[in-house]
Amino acid sequence: SITTPISRLATAADKLRQSADMSSRLQRLPHRNDEIGQLSDSLIGLTDELQKRIQATAAFAADVAHEIKNPLTSLRSALETIERTEDPDQKADLMAVMAHDVRRMDRLISDISNASRIDAELAREELETVDLSALLQTLLNMRQSNRHSAGPEFELDMDPDTAILIEGLPSRLGQVVDNLLGNAVSFSPPDGHIKLSLKRLDDRIQLMVEDDGPGIPPGQEEAIFQRFYSQRPEGETFGQHSGLGLSISRQIIEAHGGTIQAANRFGPDGAIQGARFSVIFQTGER
Repeated sequence: SITTPISRLATAADKLRQSADMSSRLQRLPHRNDEIGQLSDSLIGLTDELQKRIQATAAFAADVAHEIKNPLTSLRSALETIERTEDPDQKADLMAVMAHDVRRMDRLISDISNASRIDAELAREELETVDLSALLQTLLNMRQSNRHSAGPEFELDMDPDTAILIEGLPSRLGQVVDNLLGNAVSFSPPDGHIKLSLKRLDDRIQLMVEDDGPGIPPGQEEAIFQRFYSQRPEGETFGQHSGLGLSISRQIIEAHGGTIQAANRFGPDGAIQGARFSVIFQTGER
């Protein structure tokens, strides 16, 4: 009653290890509600989670290969063309294309490296008590000091005398806020308005970033958090962003036990007035 089911589990685990089918899974031992059954359930949960991570890694690698292939193809085409032309103007244009592709690849590789380190960093680093109020004020001060005269205005809506504290990594939480602000600046008109707010709602903490841009394409509220999402503001040079910013932001927020969602802001006439990104942290306090 003990050795036989354990041997079955060991045999099944060994077959799964040798299998190329990542969708296969261990089968629970029938009619076992004792410690052996618990061991079976634990092994099933472990292998299922490992398979999810392997599949996620494979999907990420495929996405990375696809994204890097685009600038490489452009570089190869420019190199082949520059060897055949004697026109100095055309050569200058091709050199500009090549320089742009190199910068694009540099951004991609930096963001990909950043994304791949997050899970390990969050698991390894010791969490700190982070004052979100002070963090937002610091980041906004930095944005305002670098603001161009024609850029959108910033507004901070929070109680400056009330500290709102959570456990987390200040550098990564700051990365999320800075990314949301940068995203809002990208999509806002020069005379636009960006509002950053922070408040406590019973057992939750809500952080919001709102802008006056064109909003989110209907039906794309979840798609924008996918890796390498490519839709950008009109007039922005293609390749200036890797499309990983919002995906990384969601990864960081969920690792902190929170959620992040996007929605459009609507006026009285039903027209889209901009986008709203909402981050919610659960505190367990009331």
